[in-house]
Amino acid sequence: MSLFRRRDNAGATADQLIPPRPGTGGGAAAVTNETALRNSAVWACLRLRANLISTMPVNLYRKVDGIQVEVPKPAVLVTPGGDEVEMPEWMYSSQFDLDRSGNTVGLITATDGLGLPARIELVPSSDVTVRMRKGKKTYRIAGTVYQPDEVWHEKQYTVPGLPVGLSPVAYAAWSISEYLSIQQFAMDWFRNGAVPSAHLKNTAKTISPAVADETKQRFKAAVAGRDLFVTGNDWDYEMIQAEQAGADWIAAKQFGIGDIARFFDCPSDLIDAAVSGSSVTYANMTQRNLQFLVMSLGPAVSRRENALSRLSSRPRFVKLNRNALLAMDPQTQASVISTRITSRTLAPSEARALYDQAPFTEQQLAEFDRLFGKGTTPAPTTATPQPGGTPS
Repeated sequence: MSLFRRRDNAGATADQLIPPRPGTGGGAAAVTNETALRNSAVWACLRLRANLISTMPVNLYRKVDGIQVEVPKPAVLVTPGGDEVEMPEWMYSSQFDLDRSGNTVGLITATDGLGLPARIELVPSSDVTVRMRKGKKTYRIAGTVYQPDEVWHEKQYTVPGLPVGLSPVAYAAWSISEYLSIQQFAMDWFRNGAVPSAHLKNTAKTISPAVADETKQRFKAAVAGRDLFVTGNDWDYEMIQAEQAGADWIAAKQFGIGDIARFFDCPSDLIDAAVSGSSVTYANMTQRNLQFLVMSLGPAVSRRENALSRLSSRPRFVKLNRNALLAMDPQTQASVISTRITSRTLAPSEARALYDQAPFTEQQLAEFDRLFGKGTTPAPTTATPQPGGTPS
């Protein structure tokens, strides 16, 4: 958020209660929500989390005699941003802001007959100011003041007493700044001819300070202009920091990626930044996805479900279909489906529907009877997975 203030009887402000973003002095790169996206690890973490959560189907349920029954969704859970912004896009944008700034804010531009939001137009978090004065909260968005009932506000990474969520980018600023500074130095090296500290030595004789200063100035002027530096045969130039600096850059970048991944609760190996020497292994893809869903995405998904449930009248509630993330390999799929049919928790027609196949026809059932004997229940493995039709 750009700014928020909360005044109590003592006159303290929220800025005094929140740990300030680490400074970026000493030549370090400045870190904001925008510049942080230049870091590939930040971008990969935000993209991965937003991609997965936004592609989980959104379902609306209510309890009938203790049984969870799916009910039709209102328009705000189908096209929350209007005809041009459907739910997956809206979920991606809002989740991206939640993970980046700890908040996502939108203007409620239409309501339904029950007074619930019917359309929510998301706004950049950088345009939002949240103020608390005498216990009352107001929003200033692009210079206009709005009341809480005119604004949709989700937040995460919260602490007691503050009306906004905290930004992971702010707390990861040191790691991000180090990474960006390394990038900038490398760009300057190749683009502007910057060089590490070095030693220019006359091997034939001892020179006076005046000659040394004159030679240094000539050398610096030549290098700065990307020109040639001409000397006799008695000068040696040694780049005493180049090799060590190169090693330090690589080590710092590798450390920075893993460090940033921890701030965004995203395992390094899932953004192609696995730590060297790691011994963590998984028996299959399903186990890995399940671990990520439970340990990393689970809490964020639950918070979003609670927030989205406010868009419908009680006792209806929203559930994001987490099974969409648990894609299994074909062998595991066949084993699971076979077990469920045998245990009478899944019908063969439902199993075929997972592969986008119609229920068995009478002709197909007769063919099974001829091959395996009359009355034999076809095994689910007889359904050959179709290209692009692998169940999730």
